[in-house]
Amino acid sequence: MRNRIESDVLGNVRIPYDAYYGSETQRALNNFKISQLRMQPELIKTYAMVKLAAALANMRLGKLDRTKGRAISRACTEIIHGKFADQFTVDVFQAGAGTSTNMNVNEVVANRAIEFLGGKRGNYRLVHPNDHVNMSQSTNDTMPSVIRIATYLAIRKKLMPSLNILRGSLHQKATGFEKVVKIGRTHLEDAVPIRLGQEFSGYAGAVERSIRSLEAASSNLLELPLGGTAVGTGINAGPMYTKQVMIELGRITRARFTAAKNIFNLMQSRTDELEASNAITEAAVSINKIANDFRLLNSGPRAGIGDIVLPAVQPGSSIMPGKINPSIAEMVNMVCFQVMGSNETIKQASEAGQLEINVFMPVIAYNLLFSIEILSNASRTFEARCIKGIRANTGAINQHLERNLSLATALTPVIGYKKASRIARVAYLKNKTVKQVCLEMKVLDEKTLDRLLDPHSVH
Repeated sequence: MRNRIESDVLGNVRIPYDAYYGSETQRALNNFKISQLRMQPELIKTYAMVKLAAALANMRLGKLDRTKGRAISRACTEIIHGKFADQFTVDVFQAGAGTSTNMNVNEVVANRAIEFLGGKRGNYRLVHPNDHVNMSQSTNDTMPSVIRIATYLAIRKKLMPSLNILRGSLHQKATGFEKVVKIGRTHLEDAVPIRLGQEFSGYAGAVERSIRSLEAASSNLLELPLGGTAVGTGINAGPMYTKQVMIELGRITRARFTAAKNIFNLMQSRTDELEASNAITEAAVSINKIANDFRLLNSGPRAGIGDIVLPAVQPGSSIMPGKINPSIAEMVNMVCFQVMGSNETIKQASEAGQLEINVFMPVIAYNLLFSIEILSNASRTFEARCIKGIRANTGAINQHLERNLSLATALTPVIGYKKASRIARVAYLKNKTVKQVCLEMKVLDEKTLDRLLDPHSVH
């Protein structure tokens, strides 16, 4: 393999001749062969947006030569559109703060800009990764900004739309099942009747609450510490740069990002990102509960609850012919477990920040975007391949209703709790219905019993 030689403060580095990255990226590739996990394309594209905004701001302020600035801008735009994805392969578990990722972006942008100016990769006299691409910036202010931008955009453009589709489908089922009365269950034991539509309305409401939480949490991410550079004092940037870069970033993202009210706080602390992760986890907890309920309600088909029938999407066993499992709901459970685990990682990484910055930003970034990605995709799959096709199993529902001992609850206003409890106990021991026992004990006449024990009137 042909190589080129670049040098840095530690000496010479051998780099693949055709690579767009440079010495710092190569050192990171050599040092961090850990997981084969890479920063998501969304994060890299967002980093390119920040670099583009910085170049435009520095040109407008007269700090960056316009010829260099235009070349940098063209390179950033290509990355935003998905080019050079194979050049961003630094491991998630890398040097603290994300310096390796920042320099990876700086070097790729610089070398592509050099080509636009007629030079060869590595000729940093034309465009330098630090002096020009990283002008007015530091990893310490760009990385938290990139995390906040990427997370905000992913929540608003990917996760919330997916959850809205999920909520809408659950609401449609609630409406469609409004007339289906079934046995309720508490403590996994028989309880008084409830409408299947009411049960599903609760599921839709849980998703709705999660959407509201995500909207509130993501709004806090609109403040950015751009211009803070190394520790928040703005060294090598200045207040005019901060103002201008926010204007340019707003044009690029079409979102209302603003300069931090307290830039030191946003550079020191990752609590807003943790709050966003908590809101994502809240959604996962709610969706996980729904998937668990569906698995219970679908259980059977002969020896389980069987109130609902989930769509059959694939064979469920390699040994038992004809067995069908709740595969989509099981997938959703696993995704939700992963989101909960990612949230714990983010919590630990957020707590471990020290003094002026949090050096664990790469793992925070990866887990935030990973959670959003898998929960968004799982929600859409859940809706399309499971919820949309759910049917009420009215035969099983009516059979359970007829034998429901908790119907005795409807008798308590007339005969009292103690007597109703005795009737329910006798019905259980003799394997009879509440109505049969009431008639045998001559508690009430049949007409009155039919009125009081009608499941449709006690739901």
